[in-house]
Amino acid sequence: LTCLVVALVLLCSCRSEFERIRTSGNAELIYEEANRNYEIKEYQKAVTLYELVIPSFRGRAEAEDLYFKYANAHFLDRRYILSAHYFKTFADTYTTSPKREDALFNHAYSNYKLSPKYKLDQTNSQKAIDAFQLFVNTFPESERVPKCNEYIDELRDKMELKAFDTGKLYYNMRNYSSAIQSLNNLLKDFPGSEKEEEAMYLMVKASYELAINSIFTKQEERYNETVNRCQAYLKRHGNSERSEEVINYRNNSREALNNIQNG
Repeated sequence: LTCLVVALVLLCSCRSEFERIRTSGNAELIYEEANRNYEIKEYQKAVTLYELVIPSFRGRAEAEDLYFKYANAHFLDRRYILSAHYFKTFADTYTTSPKREDALFNHAYSNYKLSPKYKLDQTNSQKAIDAFQLFVNTFPESERVPKCNEYIDELRDKMELKAFDTGKLYYNMRNYSSAIQSLNNLLKDFPGSEKEEEAMYLMVKASYELAINSIFTKQEERYNETVNRCQAYLKRHGNSERSEEVINYRNNSREALNNIQNG
């Protein structure tokens, strides 16, 4: 019990000391305490104190180090949305700083840490790709460039899988127009995709289903589109195990076109 009381007293004294410095209005003292908290990995306290003195140190020699630590404290505390923002601000503000390389990389890596599982929205993945590409363009000789390219490839693979799954989901929901559009965007955005053959196959099927379920006035146009998609598939993947099925879709579409044209 005595030990618990002592611990509580010490804890209260530490908190009161932090509050005393925080509310002191002494920028030098607050800055010193912020750095101390930063060094002992009390990043939330460090951020709180840095925020108080940033305006006071603007234009001073210490400002550059202060702002970098401020951004990095957010990063080390896993507040990646904020660290991405503040590292980018640092890089844009201190353009000749030796820490600019670290800042731009950590800006990109913060966005990378925000990238979710592939089934979720991939906006942050695209932001991370753009940020890593900015780093590579800005520091092409950096030893971090190979790692940036690895991260870019990883993120693009995730986005590619997301795009394919979206198209497949539309197909399974019988929303054939959206399936075709989504899968077509996949092929444009990710040329040479490992999912190309399956995507083109699903586009053939979706196109055929769309044609046979269309009103009469649209059938001719959509059967022609199906034939063209079959031809494109066979040109690229004529030796695929699905090629015979695609040939059947093409033949059925041509037969349907003959019937339409012959009334």
